[in-house]
Amino acid sequence: MSSVDRLSIVAVISLLTAGAVALSAIVVVPAGQRAAVFNCINGVEKRNLAEGLHALIPLLESAVKYDVRTQTYTMSAIDDEGDKRGDDALTALSADGQTVKLDVSIRYQLIPEEVWQLHDQVGPNYVEKIIRPEVQTVIRNVVSSYTVTRLYSSSRESIQAQMKEQMEHGLNKYHICLNEVLIRNIGFSDAFANAIEQKQVALQEAERMKYVLQKEEAEKQRKIIAATGDAGSIRLRALALRENPQLVQYEYVQKLAPNVKVVIADHKMLVNLGDVLSSSK
Repeated sequence: MSSVDRLSIVAVISLLTAGAVALSAIVVVPAGQRAAVFNCINGVEKRNLAEGLHALIPLLESAVKYDVRTQTYTMSAIDDEGDKRGDDALTALSADGQTVKLDVSIRYQLIPEEVWQLHDQVGPNYVEKIIRPEVQTVIRNVVSSYTVTRLYSSSRESIQAQMKEQMEHGLNKYHICLNEVLIRNIGFSDAFANAIEQKQVALQEAERMKYVLQKEEAEKQRKIIAATGDAGSIRLRALALRENPQLVQYEYVQKLAPNVKVVIADHKMLVNLGDVLSSSK
């Protein structure tokens, strides 16, 4: 190989190397992201790279990108539903020593203007270093302040609000903004679940008996009203008979066939139907 050929190869390699170095100095920050800049001499620079195209000093500066959009971290007992595979539900003890399992999600986002501080203090592995431990600690603290009965009966929204209030402070210190805490499910021990089920059955039976008693009371009142009406009717009938004894004959005649004109009223006399009707008036 001639010296000219060697020079040509060296020139090509140099050009390729220079091109690679130049390309490595160009950073594109996608939408919804920010980048922290690390300087080999001064460490993490106190600035962020916003969305768009940026030029860095080759071999001296490098960029680490962070997603600043809203993200969700989930701990769940259902396989493949949480961020970790398998049963990742959070286990905690209530104030009365009962074991409780919770499926929890939090919605959060990195504070865009403070990405370089997060990178300097924590780094890209902030979920395992900050978010997961903070969620576990706060939720266990909150659960430990409730008895298992109160956890079952209390408003889930109020418990979530209490957790969010405590969790916000810990995450904000590391430049993470907490948007929402969601308790997706609360699981209790089998003994407590059976006790709750038996209580529900008892309540349903009590409601059924209450309905039966109400129905019986309504029937009793109906019979009283009917009996009162019958008694009033009997009194009126007795009064009418005292005032007009022939009313019995009149009612008897009304029940006879229409073609019967004369009936025997007693053993001594025959009473014409027309006479009975006229005398009863």
